[in-house]
Amino acid sequence: MKLRSTILLSLLALCFAQPAGAASTPSLSALEQQLNYMVAAKSADVGIAALDLNSGESINVKGLTPFPMASTVKIAVAAAYLSQVDHGRRSMLDTIGNERARDLMGKMLIHSDNRATDKLIKDLGGPTAIQDWLNFHGFNGIHVDRNIAQLLSAPRDLWDRRDSSTPLAMVELLRRLDRGNVLSASSRSILLGFMSRCETGKNRMKALLPEGTLVEHKTGTLNGLSDDVGFVTLPDGRRVAIAIFTRGGSDRPRTIAETARALYDGFRSVMTWSFSPVPATR
Repeated sequence: MKLRSTILLSLLALCFAQPAGAASTPSLSALEQQLNYMVAAKSADVGIAALDLNSGESINVKGLTPFPMASTVKIAVAAAYLSQVDHGRRSMLDTIGNERARDLMGKMLIHSDNRATDKLIKDLGGPTAIQDWLNFHGFNGIHVDRNIAQLLSAPRDLWDRRDSSTPLAMVELLRRLDRGNVLSASSRSILLGFMSRCETGKNRMKALLPEGTLVEHKTGTLNGLSDDVGFVTLPDGRRVAIAIFTRGGSDRPRTIAETARALYDGFRSVMTWSFSPVPATR
């Protein structure tokens, strides 16, 4: 009897010694399977990556497949400029052409203004300078080869590896912009503030989420391509970095909306089940 009790206590101790996120693995596997089934039924080619910034748990579907970034590259452009601000080489009050850098960045991230984007890219030294910044920080799987004008004037090839990112690489960029030492706290606040006010793609990531959900994101659009990447805040305050790329097929925005909702529900239910905190007593 004593031996049985000792074994039982040992097993209980082992269970409670597991990391907080470890218990959620079965549910995340189910979520990943659900997403695989969902996108398999779509006519579009879909790539997904999502990361809980608190627990570090993640899922992906075709996470290593390159997709055109389109205007989601504007996050990297903004980050490269803000990094220069952090090092004292530029200011958000600098005049570029006849506009302030802060105004250009707002137009780029809130309204996806291509002209404003190319002004910032030119001021930084061209697409090569953006790629050099990404390389310096060790961001693999993201390629910046052209400015927006060049990208739009080129023959459309949705499988071109130029100006592309894998879903996992984009989520890693988001993670390090949010939690790493790539940007200062003030620059991070500027970037996320603009992303929270994004006016494009209201029928994408935000469309099926509960009203009032905080979404800090940037969309990307080309003929035959729809993207949406950014951060979604769960009801308990935890945040999930998400990248959803879609090309070809039909009803791509709806696919993004359904994917975002599945991720929201999946990560929320996993964490609710994993932690089940005991209410505080007074």
